[in-house]
Amino acid sequence: MRPHQDQGRPHKKPGMTRLLLLLLTLASSCRCCPDRCLCSSGTVRCQDLDLDAIPRSLPANTTSLFVTGNRIFHINETSFPARLDHLTDLYLSGNEMQHVDAGAFRNLPNLARLDLSDNRILNFSDRALPDDNKLKLLNLSSSLHNHSLTEKVLDFFLRENLLRLTTLDLSHNDLLILPDGIFTALSSLATLNLGNSSLITIQNGTLPPLRDLDLRDNDLKDLPHATIAEFRLNPDLRVQLMGNAWRCNCFIDDLVTWLKSSTQVVDSDNLTCADPEAMRNRPLLEVLPSQLKCLGNMEGVLETSYVFLGLVLALIGVIFLLVLYLNRKGIKKWIYNIRDACRDHMEGYHYRYEINSDPRLANLSINSDV
Repeated sequence: MRPHQDQGRPHKKPGMTRLLLLLLTLASSCRCCPDRCLCSSGTVRCQDLDLDAIPRSLPANTTSLFVTGNRIFHINETSFPARLDHLTDLYLSGNEMQHVDAGAFRNLPNLARLDLSDNRILNFSDRALPDDNKLKLLNLSSSLHNHSLTEKVLDFFLRENLLRLTTLDLSHNDLLILPDGIFTALSSLATLNLGNSSLITIQNGTLPPLRDLDLRDNDLKDLPHATIAEFRLNPDLRVQLMGNAWRCNCFIDDLVTWLKSSTQVVDSDNLTCADPEAMRNRPLLEVLPSQLKCLGNMEGVLETSYVFLGLVLALIGVIFLLVLYLNRKGIKKWIYNIRDACRDHMEGYHYRYEINSDPRLANLSINSDV
């Protein structure tokens, strides 16, 4: 006999329970387009919205994310709380970003292109990317404005976890001099942009074997012989050097020879002398070896000595004139005294001359003496 059911209690349906659980699971995992952002075909754009953090709710199928022109000063391991397996392109330019902490991109395992340009990065953790990252392009253009901290930020490249990086943009930064061995761990690097980075020299061994190197609009005066020799060993290298103030003296002889004998410098026709004055704006390809002169050591020393001697003599003259001016009354009185003494002395000589010339006065003088 079937037990009597309580007519006041609803019947439980296992199928309905499973459906509710499924809906709750889907609702909890659903990540829709963030508020005020634009989403289309895997691309999410959150641009110029004055955001102070990365939007938390991002579609799981996002492949390209643009969060640019905001005010995101700091990103860390909580910036991307959910794993985004399909995200390959991330653009975070123009956010005034200062700190990139460890684990910031931990949940972006397939990130291939990262744009952090136009920021003010002070600290870039070498643990920001996962060890097995797939990053191929990194743009840090106009992001390193504090020269005293630049080397600390560039230490990020020393960690051997950027094995797939092929393109690096460090243009428009205050680099001055590249630290030794800074790119040693970037074994796949092929394109390096160092344009307009205030570089004053490129030392031998600083750069890895590259395919494209942009050195335009820096403060280079010449290239060391060892650096040119290193470039020659890489015939596939293409270099851009326009916009530097080349000093056409004996130290640039190797560069001129290289330009005339190699096709590695793609803008060699546009390279001109900045000084000396007599050679300004002359194309480097038209400069003759006999025109590349330097002052000898002795000539430079003599020239400096003559200038120093002239300055010392001028200073002595000024001091002498100043002393004369301050003692003008005493000097005038001294001159008058000398004049009177000379006059008295001359009058004595004149009197004796008159006596010696007149015999009568001479006898009178002798008698008076007796």
